[in-house]
Amino acid sequence: MFRRGGGFRQKLVHFTLRGALYGSWILGLFPFTYDRWTRKLHRSKWLIGYGIVLNVGIVAMIRANDTETETPVRMEVFQRNPLAEQINAAHDLHSLVMVALMLLRCYWRSEDIAKILNELMDLQRCHFRHYTLDDSCSFDDFVLYKGLSVVLEVCSMLIMELGMNPKYSLQLFLGVTGLCTIILGVLLGASHFHLAVVYIYRCVWIVNRELLRFANQLAEGEAVDSSSVDRLLCLYSRLLELNRRLAGLYDYQMVLVMVSFLSANIFGIYYYIIFSISLHKGMDLILWLIVPQALIINMWDFWLAIAVCDLAERTGRKTSTILKLFNDIEHLDVAMERSISDFALFCSHQRFRFRHCGLFYVNYGMGFRMAITSFLYLLFLIQFDFSNL
Repeated sequence: MFRRGGGFRQKLVHFTLRGALYGSWILGLFPFTYDRWTRKLHRSKWLIGYGIVLNVGIVAMIRANDTETETPVRMEVFQRNPLAEQINAAHDLHSLVMVALMLLRCYWRSEDIAKILNELMDLQRCHFRHYTLDDSCSFDDFVLYKGLSVVLEVCSMLIMELGMNPKYSLQLFLGVTGLCTIILGVLLGASHFHLAVVYIYRCVWIVNRELLRFANQLAEGEAVDSSSVDRLLCLYSRLLELNRRLAGLYDYQMVLVMVSFLSANIFGIYYYIIFSISLHKGMDLILWLIVPQALIINMWDFWLAIAVCDLAERTGRKTSTILKLFNDIEHLDVAMERSISDFALFCSHQRFRFRHCGLFYVNYGMGFRMAITSFLYLLFLIQFDFSNL
């Protein structure tokens, strides 16, 4: 961790990071052991085997204790509209594929993940350990937001399953427990990418702050060694390479998770329309609370996945802006001018961007278009099945 005040906020951040680590270990999503002597993460075949057995067992328990179609609200909706039942089956299949692919990528690419994490720890220990952060860095905020979103998603799933099924039984308890556990595993798997991006972001943020400090020193007539700028360029290039490799490792998982959030909102509103309009059912207080909270939490978690990538991208763009400040400084020595030119040339050709599956970049613009598109899909779905509504 970067050295900073030990207040309640920082302790909460530390607790959130440890919770994500230990939760991933328990659920078999972090198949690595830590060697204190070499300070490296090592891939563990035993943990991989444990993760496979555990998660296969959880999925089997969910399938054996599936009470979803026995929920009174869902049964009424499915009887009124067969398309809703088919959509629900397709969404269940998508969820199963998402879980399987996330686990497969986690175990199959575990060596590559370990290399990225080890390099991040090396950068932290060797180059960024002595730096402090101030309130302008959003590292703490995004760590806390992600931890809160995971808790809210699990609670939301628990509220939906128990609130829409008034008959409690052992089968319901086992099914809901398994479902919440597998959802927690998916969210923790997605949080690995989120937290790694946040770590890269704060390293780039510190590089920018150091460049800005050098520019201010030169503007005031103080001397700055050009080797310091070269060192920052080397760190910046390493961070950019880590960012590219990280995006390549998690692109399929993150696409499936974002699609899951958006599709859950589309289908949730569609079921709500069938239940309240087609069946002419009055919405009681429980349903009025269950449906909106699930939609809001899903959309917030989806937007958080967009925001963290956009934050890293905007921080990378600020590097080029800071480098332009050196153009206004007179009487730079030849070595410093060469170092600044190399840095600016590198930034003009290499940028911090997240491109998933080679199809689209993840930023605020794309996130807004995806949200609008999901709303249009809802309209298409209503128009397609309008005669049955």
